[in-house]
Amino acid sequence: MANDLRFLLHPSDSPESPGPAKGSGREAGGPTAADTELLDAYSRAVMGVAEKVGPAVVAIGVRKPAGRNAGEGSGSGVILTPDGFVLTNNHVVEGGAELEVVMTDGRAFAAQFIGTDPATDLAVIRISDGSLPTAELGDSEALRVGQLVIAIGNPLGFQSTVCAGVISALGRSLRSQSGRLIDNVIQTDVALNPGNSGGPLVDSRGRVIGINTAMIYMAQGISFAVPINTVRWVVSELVMHGKVRRAYLGIGAQSRPVNRRLQHRLGLHTPSVVEVAAVEPGGPAAGAGLERGDLIYALGDALVATVDDLHRLLTKWPAGTAVEVQLLRAGRQERIAVVPGQG
Repeated sequence: MANDLRFLLHPSDSPESPGPAKGSGREAGGPTAADTELLDAYSRAVMGVAEKVGPAVVAIGVRKPAGRNAGEGSGSGVILTPDGFVLTNNHVVEGGAELEVVMTDGRAFAAQFIGTDPATDLAVIRISDGSLPTAELGDSEALRVGQLVIAIGNPLGFQSTVCAGVISALGRSLRSQSGRLIDNVIQTDVALNPGNSGGPLVDSRGRVIGINTAMIYMAQGISFAVPINTVRWVVSELVMHGKVRRAYLGIGAQSRPVNRRLQHRLGLHTPSVVEVAAVEPGGPAAGAGLERGDLIYALGDALVATVDDLHRLLTKWPAGTAVEVQLLRAGRQERIAVVPGQG
């Protein structure tokens, strides 16, 4: 029995286990020199990113006013410019009366709101300092599944925490708190926790390729980040205008299934269209003559199957520029030019 226990604890001590392999450069069962080199390379990559990007990652404290949601919250952020523009999540700062940004060196600053975008769960705030460390932005279009990524943030209040993992999938869609879909979301297996929200997702060269926004509770190894190419556009809108300007039609809508005969007649490759459920008085759609009950199946040359499709197309369409809406009204096909407004 003693010998069996000794074998379980120290297999190499068993008289039946082989000794060190001749010329192998390792003890039996131990790592080879090549294994050690790979582990060292991985460690160096993660350590290099932590040293390069870590100083630009901040902790954000939020004090909410008295009322139903009174209390304090926290999250993470990343400094974009030396003069103090900080990027974070909308849900981190939403409803905050006072914001405090704490640097890794312990310095603390009061922050002001610049703009928020609930549709992509992004926000920009600013602190007053002219010589802050910043993070380099990368290109989310160049990402590949399986690529090493590192998240830096303040999970559960533990400041400057580094987590590493890989990109699990690309091109996911994630619904934001506003109800809109965020497209091309990055899925990773990085271990995120409350407090990581708003912190950067970084590649092995220390370039920010996403902003961590959500994890799935009760699941392990599933977390999401808004891609940095989306972030670039949103940040420019927030800094310049205080909000993201999007084209809108001024309708309430819902997805509606269509039968195969109608699909064949219209040449549709989708099983549904968008039904106009309400028309905003004085809005762009009302001015163009759209009516409740109209069935929209295309915007310009692009087919529309769901309300999300309509949102995606309008996000890319310049406000003030006419677009042709193709629809069915009382069984007849019609084309109506609408000049989308700016929302």
